Amino acid sequence: MTRRLGVGALLVLSLLGGCGKKHPAASPVDTGPRLIQITAAPGVVVRQACTPSGPELCFNARDDNCNGIIDEGCGVATGLVQFAIAWTQPSADVDLEVTDPNGELAEVGRAAKSGLVKDRDCPGKSNACRGQNMENVYLEEGDPPRGKYRVRVRLEKLGGDNPPIQVMLGARVGPKTYSLELVLTKPEDERVVVIEL
Repeated sequence: MTRRLGVGALLVLSLLGGCGKKHPAASPVDTGPRLIQITAAPGVVVRQACTPSGPELCFNARDDNCNGIIDEGCGVATGLVQFAIAWTQPSADVDLEVTDPNGELAEVGRAAKSGLVKDRDCPGKSNACRGQNMENVYLEEGDPPRGKYRVRVRLEKLGGDNPPIQVMLGARVGPKTYSLELVLTKPEDERVVVIEL
């Protein structure tokens, strides 16, 4: 299912089972993370269901083969919770900032108390990402804290590329993946998505 938001709209999707179905409370043995809702700003397109599009493609922040893992086989770290962005413009600087339910920001090279880690910042100094612009925040280990994860995607600079900058935001919660399409039009343009577990 795809939903496009008009100007001034706010999207709240309840995704316990998809398509608005009510489900009973989780049993004591069902302790894994479950998505409760996604709240996104106007202009964000949310794809609730994965549609297999063939083999997994690298560095596109999607679960192309619908196996519940984003960009597997590409050297991209993953965990029970993962947020990844990808964009094709080589010089544009887009930042992924994920704040966990405790209010702590995931940073490159340092695990937050919740276990979230950001593994790289693209395009990076000296073109460290080599045109494969993808930023990735994932739960390194353990059980993710329940609550709201604030995901901010911000265009820092165009770097000579022409707008708009189309960004794919992939989210993994347990065995399910979700795709969100974002469009950023000028420096300091940003989109915020809140994902609640």
